[in-house]
Amino acid sequence: MAQQVGQSGRRTASDWALFALLSLMWAGAYQLTRIAVDKGNPEAGLPAAWVLAGRLTIGAAVLWVIMLAMGRRLPPLTDFGRWRIILLMGLTSSTFPFFLITTAQKTVNSSLAALYTAAVPLFVAIGAHFMFRDERLTLGSALGVITGFAGVAILFGPDALQSLDSASTIAQFMLIGATMFYALSSLLARGAPPMPSISFATGFVTVAAIVTWPFALMVDPATVHADWTHWAGVVGLGIVPSAIAQALYMLLIARTSATFLSLTGYSIPVMAAVLGFILFRETQTWHAMIAFALILSGVWLARHGGGDKTA
Repeated sequence: MAQQVGQSGRRTASDWALFALLSLMWAGAYQLTRIAVDKGNPEAGLPAAWVLAGRLTIGAAVLWVIMLAMGRRLPPLTDFGRWRIILLMGLTSSTFPFFLITTAQKTVNSSLAALYTAAVPLFVAIGAHFMFRDERLTLGSALGVITGFAGVAILFGPDALQSLDSASTIAQFMLIGATMFYALSSLLARGAPPMPSISFATGFVTVAAIVTWPFALMVDPATVHADWTHWAGVVGLGIVPSAIAQALYMLLIARTSATFLSLTGYSIPVMAAVLGFILFRETQTWHAMIAFALILSGVWLARHGGGDKTA
């Protein structure tokens, strides 16, 4: 969530290499979550509350080390404006969406969970239309939003609509909810007061971690049946996508641009699908592939239908 404009111009090979690494880290979060919750095995795996508290606490600790090494600090507690946005960002970018995705992945494949996040820009476009005067939807961008949501409807699938109380359907509703929270966090970040990116990230990940602690303590350890692989998934989630990827994101935003990094919306679902197939032999249906194509087409139209909306 960097608060600075990156450099423009042609991207170097190292920029693209770091971009690919960042996409891989974020895509890998879905595979690590699957491992932590032991998807499809109701008798094993870690509860969502423990996965959240573990990954966010580890991520916050790593970010604190990075922030202090950079000589930065959090805003003073008397700075209510910045702390208000840090609190809201912690909830909307981490606590709520992570809980929904983690719970959903007990039922659905990691690659399907990643596909839903491709729709984040569609919700951002709608929210920005009402929140920012310079982001009004044009006829072309509105067409893009409609196209993208048609893809979401296809991704949801007719079978889900016929059994709204099934575990898979409820899980997909959770994924849509997580997508909406990610979009809200993007809108909040745009309107945030200026502050160092590392301080911003450390602050909201720390807040998100603290919020999850009471819920983790409510879980009876006697009901949890987990082994080292499940805990390894949590540690991986904390160190890689929750901390290192955030630091890498800030490095890239400084040397490239937010527009360039918005391409992760295209690359992450593809990488997640590849990882899902390699690691777990996950495959997607033909309607999921059509849905993904419609979502990406809709995102492109929403961004460029009335001019470049990616600044």
